Amino acid sequence: MDMVKMGSFLAELRKEQKLTQAELGEKLGVTNKTVSRWETGTYMPPVEILEELSRLYGLTINEILSGRKLTTEEYKEMAESNIRETLKASTFELKEKQEFFKKKWRKEHISTIIACTVAWIVLIAALIIQNVEAYLCGTIGSLLAIIYYCVLNNRMLAYVEDHIYGGKWNEYKSDSDNK
Repeated sequence: MDMVKMGSFLAELRKEQKLTQAELGEKLGVTNKTVSRWETGTYMPPVEILEELSRLYGLTINEILSGRKLTTEEYKEMAESNIRETLKASTFELKEKQEFFKKKWRKEHISTIIACTVAWIVLIAALIIQNVEAYLCGTIGSLLAIIYYCVLNNRMLAYVEDHIYGGKWNEYKSDSDNK
């Protein structure tokens, strides 16, 4: 599989659709820099994105990986080769995906994290102003910090699971709960 050829093909397809890299990136939930990396052959799009590109451009994933539209005979020849090469070139392992989506969640929810931190500081300050004993301030502050951490961490983990498993985790979980 020639990643440069595939990248050029992706650029050609994007231009046929009259999309900029930024517009395509917005549709796919990635940056224009990521789209540029795919189009230069620096990186290969992950499987989920290949599926989206396939739908968007009305082509098969095999054609995208081949870097051209294929005839029926060529399709069969290229399929096995592309699958093998794609598996080798897979860029993200599960741990990398988890870290990526954790960072993304933190970035998207920075205001919530700051609001919780400010609320925690205001509560501690209010307790100190009210002359509440130091050990009690520490206990209340610690409990509140633990609650904030647990709630925010659980929200982040749910976000990560939804994005890694495409929302199918919740479907699987509810199916197994109903059995």
